[in-house]
Amino acid sequence: MNARPKTDFQELSIDHVTLYVEDLDAKVGELARTYGFEVYATAAARDGARSAAVGRERIRLVLTEASAEDHPAAVYTRQHGEGVADIALTVADAAAAFAGAVHRGAVPVAEPVEHEGVITASVRAFGDVLHTFVQRREGIPQDRLPGFVPAHGQEPAAPTGLLEIDHFAVCLEPGGLRPAVAFYEEVLGFRNTFTEKIVVGAQAMDSEVVQNPSGTVTLTLIEPDTSREPGQIDHFVKNHGGAGVQHIAFRTEDVVRSVGTMHARGVEFLNTPAAYYRMLGDRLRLVRHSTDELAALNILADEDYAGQLFQIFTRSVHPRKTLFFEVIERAGATTFGSGNIKALYEAVEAEQLG
Repeated sequence: MNARPKTDFQELSIDHVTLYVEDLDAKVGELARTYGFEVYATAAARDGARSAAVGRERIRLVLTEASAEDHPAAVYTRQHGEGVADIALTVADAAAAFAGAVHRGAVPVAEPVEHEGVITASVRAFGDVLHTFVQRREGIPQDRLPGFVPAHGQEPAAPTGLLEIDHFAVCLEPGGLRPAVAFYEEVLGFRNTFTEKIVVGAQAMDSEVVQNPSGTVTLTLIEPDTSREPGQIDHFVKNHGGAGVQHIAFRTEDVVRSVGTMHARGVEFLNTPAAYYRMLGDRLRLVRHSTDELAALNILADEDYAGQLFQIFTRSVHPRKTLFFEVIERAGATTFGSGNIKALYEAVEAEQLG
């Protein structure tokens, strides 16, 4: 890997996220009903799969179910179960982005191709997850995907206030953290914005956050410390069958309203010990919401040098317990809250033991 990219990644943002699922209709119905996502496009069965695109505001998720045993979605779900297969990135020039990434060491997966005014090309990111570069010709809507047609006639549920993807949490195999960080820094021009070692009892993990210069794409990369006892990261890698996305965080401007709405619609969230809220006032002075409001919904609070954040994690409905979501509100904070990272670790540990 050589020099950092200069021109081919100047404009970069999350375009959409592809998830491979085993029951498309059930998953679309769940996300529409409980998360308030709108089905905005569909792709009829072709080439061994069918898909639907759902989302709100700047969140766009593409769900794909295989109908042929040799389709990539079938291969993925046999290996990993349902999960994130592609974090697609909007770029100014997909061909240049692909060529530059491959020149700097990325593994090519799909050469640039244009269809319906949309140019795409893919490289391998980590594990079996890809980054697809997406470029749209002038006049092409930003949510247009090749092979998809707009969905009509389905009235979406009221929105829950989720606005965009804040970050991805990625679990890596032992020894995978430094190569993954190097990939994002040297191939895609990201920078390391936060490094931390989390120790919980006899277990530990190492975490580094990488982000593109404009701050529109953020990944928290995590690997287990094998000198300690096995923990949730080890369990993820084992149950998932390698590295992958553990959770996707959705940003909201009002976490109490969003979580309250989602909870009322049936979304289950991880519980937080009552002692957490009894001690919260000793740790920080809340700038938004009250301790009672947070405690009623099990929402966590923390702060850094720039402000506070409020977050909560959904209970995984994945059979392997390897995929869930987060809802986060930032009141100035730019990091992820050391206390809450530890609280998440302990909550997931407790859930797995239960």
